Amino acid sequence: MTTRFETITQELSATPRKWLVTGCAGFIGSNLLETLLKLGQTVVGLDNFATGHQRNLDEVQSTVTPEQWARFTFIEGDIRDLDACRRANEGVDFVLHQAALGSVPRSLNDPITTNEVNIGGFLNMLVAARDAKVKSFVYAASSSTYGDHPALPKVEENIGKPLSPYAVTKYVNELYADVFARSYGFETVGLRYFNVFGKRQDPDGAYAAVIPKWTAAMIQGKDVTINGDGETSRDFCFVENAVQANILGAMAAPEARNQVYNVAVSGRSTLNQLFSFLAQALGNQGVNYGKQPVYGDFRAGDVRHSQADIGKASRLLGYAPTHTVLQGLEVAMPWYTQFLR
Repeated sequence: MTTRFETITQELSATPRKWLVTGCAGFIGSNLLETLLKLGQTVVGLDNFATGHQRNLDEVQSTVTPEQWARFTFIEGDIRDLDACRRANEGVDFVLHQAALGSVPRSLNDPITTNEVNIGGFLNMLVAARDAKVKSFVYAASSSTYGDHPALPKVEENIGKPLSPYAVTKYVNELYADVFARSYGFETVGLRYFNVFGKRQDPDGAYAAVIPKWTAAMIQGKDVTINGDGETSRDFCFVENAVQANILGAMAAPEARNQVYNVAVSGRSTLNQLFSFLAQALGNQGVNYGKQPVYGDFRAGDVRHSQADIGKASRLLGYAPTHTVLQGLEVAMPWYTQFLR
């Protein structure tokens, strides 16, 4: 049976469109860029390299044909610059807005910059896309929006109070998207990502995500520090699932727009389990890590448990994740072992 995603990718290959991917030099953005170019699409990318890297664009170029790469136009610019946003949106059919300053700890250390980028930049993008009359605007929302709401699994309609400045910014994005629908008839789709991981996710720096950070430490024989007792749990989502959700969101039916959706696999792994998963996946690549984890303090602003209900995305978008956390790690680990040594 053909999935909704397979049907849409066949349609796109037959009738290419023009896409804008903001944050295209970042982790999720570069994976979106790679997929779209392989589908024969024309892509404009916008990035200021604040958290993205030229090496990610170079790697994408190495995975596609010269003809596919020729369909990509890169604009180095900042979403805080409205003129740059307007240039990037010219003639675009679909926007996949990934540019943001991620990380709860970063937002606690520097709430002002996080607010300027994630709210001010988001508003610039909404205005520029609205004025350019793009057909669809998909944006990266966040599971952090659920805040202190205790229920599991997380259902889109039930959120709590935010626990960090980052969570506030992502919730405000949803509010702005809703207001633009009501005020201007501008249609959006928000994707609440749950702990996305995969190739080209940065392992370096104070705000690195847990999977690349731990994997790099294991490959290099260093200690792995777990925040808290290791029983904190997350719904880890392989990046190919997130790519699928973005393309489905862009091509969503009218009744599926002006909504937010969970993007995850509806599973839950503790940090202790994740440690074991990573050691196992590395072992399958011939990298044996014999150390035990080191336990530290709980991290400020973190929720204790997180797991998504993906029923709404499945029902309205046709979202069907293709990789569990273990399957995703097996696919990603060859990249990790090659690039994180």
